Amino acid sequence: MKDLDLNDVRTFVAAAQAGTLTAAAKELKLPASTVSRALTRLETRLGVLLVKRSPRGLVLTDAGKEYRQACRRALQTLRHGRELLQERRSSPSGLLRVVCPVTMARDLLAPLLKEFLGRYPNLRVDIEPYASGWDQEPREDVDVFFKLLAPKDSLRRVRTYPGTVRGLFASPSYIQAVGNPATPDDLTAHACFGSEAWKLSNGKNIVTPNILFRVITSDPTVALKLAVSGFGIAILPLWMAKKPDVRSALTPILPQWTLEPITLCALFFGPSGLAPKVQLLLDFLDEYIGTDRDPRLHQDLAAGYFTDRKLAPTSGP
Repeated sequence: MKDLDLNDVRTFVAAAQAGTLTAAAKELKLPASTVSRALTRLETRLGVLLVKRSPRGLVLTDAGKEYRQACRRALQTLRHGRELLQERRSSPSGLLRVVCPVTMARDLLAPLLKEFLGRYPNLRVDIEPYASGWDQEPREDVDVFFKLLAPKDSLRRVRTYPGTVRGLFASPSYIQAVGNPATPDDLTAHACFGSEAWKLSNGKNIVTPNILFRVITSDPTVALKLAVSGFGIAILPLWMAKKPDVRSALTPILPQWTLEPITLCALFFGPSGLAPKVQLLLDFLDEYIGTDRDPRLHQDLAAGYFTDRKLAPTSGP
């Protein structure tokens, strides 16, 4: 037997209840001919006559009466299942496993978790922070894996958030003692902290100076502390360099040159749709990341700190 079309089953139940093709068509908001073809198609696939058509309307056969009862129970079960899913979507429960950069865990998630879990009291969150291994593929037991660079090839779907604008910074004491670099190439003579090549651009000019890092670190918090201490130059997210407690201790370096922003993306499984708890977390974060409500801004305005939200690419929903 060929697979049944659920719409044909629903049409049969409606027609059996209405008693005539015209009444069923009116209820379903379909042409009567469409209802008639659906009944014929269902009978053909079942190999059983369900309805006798007469001038007075539709008369169910014995098989049709039995099948109607079975279909009504099945449709009721399907409706109940849909209601349960809707309830679970609006009030999800269970454990949500999140892997993310340590700076995101500390500066973004931690300030927002109270509100998120307040909205969804039946959820628990397991946060696993990391400081390196940006190119690793998420484990199967992880619901959402946040990365600072969108993968070129991943088994998971990707949802991208606004990028974080970055700059070069050093303390006034360091500049006074060592001098202020005038060009990107001058950086090679300075103490710098980082883990990957610094690609700077000024219009069409793109330069990647051959810097031998004095301290190799992928953690911007470590680079920030070194820069504030007067030890050298660090590449930092603007939101971090301009925090109220450190902004007076840092000076922009080569402000006319720009660095590539960091694009935060969420990786998750979901070929046809997101798990409700994952959808809720991603939508919740979308209310904050890159907006004036972003907790990393400490109530500052978001303009200049992030890339345009409209320009943020996405390959997910």
